[in-house]
Amino acid sequence: MARLFTLALALASALLLPPPAMAIDEPSFRVIESAPPVEIREYAPYVVAETRVAGGFRDVGNEGFRRLFAYISGENRGATKVAMTAPVTQQAASEKIAMTAPVTQQADGDVYRIAFVLPSQYTLESAPVPTNPDVRLVQVPARRVVAVRYSGLWSAENYKEALGQLTAFAQQRGLQLTGEPVYARYDPPFMPWFLRRNEILVEIAR
Repeated sequence: MARLFTLALALASALLLPPPAMAIDEPSFRVIESAPPVEIREYAPYVVAETRVAGGFRDVGNEGFRRLFAYISGENRGATKVAMTAPVTQQAASEKIAMTAPVTQQADGDVYRIAFVLPSQYTLESAPVPTNPDVRLVQVPARRVVAVRYSGLWSAENYKEALGQLTAFAQQRGLQLTGEPVYARYDPPFMPWFLRRNEILVEIAR
């Protein structure tokens, strides 16, 4: 009984302590309109390392994270270490991956783009070049988006509920959605679910 009490006390203390310091470099944006939990934002250009993975909504994130974490850990020309940033993004891709690619065991599975935002000092020209052919660097242009923020588990159900809030807001404001939804995760897996920062962003016409 004493041991269980000690473990419970340690867990409670861990949850009350502030999280450890982490790199939190994020893409720069300006808020145009705020109606929590929804915002209209204007983003400056930035560079991402991205990979495409076939599979289910939840499973693709793990495989994509593994590839991209290997890239920032030194799997690139020069074996350069790249700081971890936020968010990690996931977006449905419009085309299918060829059957010869190593991750396409599911013939008709959905394909998603998983991306790490690179630190702001990198450009497309200066960023370390990936050595894994399944990872590529992409310049994301300046754009205006509507974003909804929510906490909770990384589940398809929570995603759909938040996307519904975003869509309703866009309809009320007469916004024209022009891109696929981007699912953004800002916290590591060990972060308690109720403290996680999750967002969905969709580009809109100016």
